[in-house]
Amino acid sequence: MSMNNKQRWMGGVVLLGGGVLLAALLLKGNEEIKQVEVQPPASTSPKTQTKPKQATEEQMVQLQPLAVDVETEKRLLEEQRRSREKAVAEQEARAAEFLAMQQQAEADAARKAAAEYAAINARRTAAQESSDNIPPELVGEAKAKNQQTNVANKTTDTSKIDADKKAAEAKRQAEADKKATEAKRQAEADKKAAEAKRQAEADKKAAEAKRQAEADKKASDAKRKAEADKKAEAEKARELLENGDKKWMVQVALAANQANADAVVSKLRAKGYKVTTSQTSKGIRIMVGPAKDRDTADAARKKITSDSSLNMKSAWVIDWVPLDQR
Repeated sequence: MSMNNKQRWMGGVVLLGGGVLLAALLLKGNEEIKQVEVQPPASTSPKTQTKPKQATEEQMVQLQPLAVDVETEKRLLEEQRRSREKAVAEQEARAAEFLAMQQQAEADAARKAAAEYAAINARRTAAQESSDNIPPELVGEAKAKNQQTNVANKTTDTSKIDADKKAAEAKRQAEADKKATEAKRQAEADKKAAEAKRQAEADKKAAEAKRQAEADKKASDAKRKAEADKKAEAEKARELLENGDKKWMVQVALAANQANADAVVSKLRAKGYKVTTSQTSKGIRIMVGPAKDRDTADAARKKITSDSSLNMKSAWVIDWVPLDQR
């Protein structure tokens, strides 16, 4: 450690110790000032010091003259002021004493540093004088040994630097490999996540397409059914137009409700008859036909009444016109 560093170190230690001592003195002075400020005011007479704590009611209502109270307050304030001034003076005296101690410590440290510096210079001078008395051949040998030692130390330092350099390079390479591995692992994880996301989107699209196909199929079925119903209505209308307004029909029954009418219609259609129903005020009229003329309709009536499996003995021929054409 050089002389300047020692001096700086000793000066820092002295300053640090002085700062701590000064802070302690200031803190103690503040505490004393607070204690003086919170002290209760002294009693004005010996009589008040000997009074008991619990005064009688008559003593409590007695009032002293206003001038006495004012004088007492002034005296108490003056005493408090003098106490504070005394505490401040003591604190300043302690601070001055501490400053003197700090200056003395700095002076001692400077003297000690100067003495050490002088001793070091003396040792250097003595070593120089002793080296001047060494023979030249010994000086050459010493120089050669020093050169060899320096070369060996330099070689050792170079080897150490190379080893440290190789170790640092190996460490950097390991860190680079680790980062590359982490990047590869992260890329694979991102790829898997993207693949899973694409698969989920594809599944979602497939499910959506399936639902759309089912909806389209339902819509197509409904459209076909509507077209079939429309076609049937058109066929019925065309038949009515082709056969004219007047239709020769064979009325086989008058059902009270739709269920009975459906049962009779099913039975007739099973036999191959063309059946037509019409709503009336008395029930549902069930008719077979139409026929081109009355004779054809009458022949159909006879066939129906003669069929025992149908059990329709009261069939008769009528000329019927649809309500929308009447």
